[in-house]
Amino acid sequence: MEKKIFTVAVIGAGARGAGVYSPLIAEKKDCFDIVAVCDIQQERLDDYAQRFGVKPENCFLDENVFFAKKRADLLLVTTQDPDHVGHCLKGFALGYDIMTEKPLTDKREECTALLEAQKKYGGKALVCHVLRYAPAFLKAAELLNSGVIGDLVLIQALERVGFAHQAHSYVRGNWRNTDIAAPMILAKCCHDLDLLQFYAKSKCKSISSVGDLVYFKAENKPANAAKRCIDCPLIESCEYSCKKRYIDAWHYQGCPVDQWPFSVFTSAPITEEKLYQAMKEGPYGKCVFDCDNNVVDHEFTMMTFENGVKATLTMTAFTANGGRRYHFHGTKGELILEEQENKITVQKFDKPMEVIEMSDLTEKGYGHGGGDYHLIESLYDTLIGKGSAETSLERSVESHLMGICAEESRLKGGELIYVHKD
Repeated sequence: MEKKIFTVAVIGAGARGAGVYSPLIAEKKDCFDIVAVCDIQQERLDDYAQRFGVKPENCFLDENVFFAKKRADLLLVTTQDPDHVGHCLKGFALGYDIMTEKPLTDKREECTALLEAQKKYGGKALVCHVLRYAPAFLKAAELLNSGVIGDLVLIQALERVGFAHQAHSYVRGNWRNTDIAAPMILAKCCHDLDLLQFYAKSKCKSISSVGDLVYFKAENKPANAAKRCIDCPLIESCEYSCKKRYIDAWHYQGCPVDQWPFSVFTSAPITEEKLYQAMKEGPYGKCVFDCDNNVVDHEFTMMTFENGVKATLTMTAFTANGGRRYHFHGTKGELILEEQENKITVQKFDKPMEVIEMSDLTEKGYGHGGGDYHLIESLYDTLIGKGSAETSLERSVESHLMGICAEESRLKGGELIYVHKD
């Protein structure tokens, strides 16, 4: 029997839509065919059409025209956070199957609306919690499920955002302000919440969270600092200098024509002239103490799951580098997944330590340790009905409810919130 090839329509031709998922989808020519794209920027549309062979009549600047009819089998939603729900609802109503970026929403009622729409129209849906497909994180789950450390009691999770990533995405960037994006616990930590309930193998019962924005504010701006790095006397010394973070780093990495984070700072093909122009005019050229950001730069969250497992999640901007650390405490030992050290360690009580190199598990050249690649593999299996996606809409709503409750708790000074209120 001839293999089914699914046509794909994409809304949002930015860093994830055009830079990550579409290339992976395009590689699988016997599985997918990209036929339509919608974006609000003509330059990105033109670039996308050229790269992926989309005909001009199937490139749309106006989402209303794009959604006037169904244009493919699958809708890929890779727009900004506040748009995910609306685009998914329109997609379901047209009869699309959907793969959507996360977070879905920071509103409980919108989670319900998505589930009801999927049930009404019958479309399949997969959420891009890519770490659930990454071999190293799956290896940790395999070890836990094997009982190697006995019964799981406690998880300590650390999300090191890193000072440079915090400045790029959450001070200057698209996720800096809750008026235009989800709160930090969902925008950055939705992966972690998803993994924690996955590892705990239980729904979350209650959650409490505290966190603030303490550093990236006007009162911490040096007295002689300018509004933009290009005009600042501290351009060579400040750790957040755009010249250091983008122009110098771009040269150091061999002047790539299209690579994150430079491709977010300015449009591809990247040139030094474009980078300097972005410093002068774009949002990423602003001083980190002179932006309209309001999301937290650190947060501490405590969770109790229905099966009794406890978990803590610490998110902090104040680290030199990024990388997650998960420390699992069991009745017969400990297991640690440490991205910075590139290893998983298993320490059974009264036994020698075992070390697994994460690099032995990780596919080279693919984002999120191979998670992006395996997500697309799972997408095809989901569409042909070969099992249920690990990050189906129904399963992914659970971690979103955790994030929604965590933010409610934070705004109430750490008050204990019950996730399932019925």
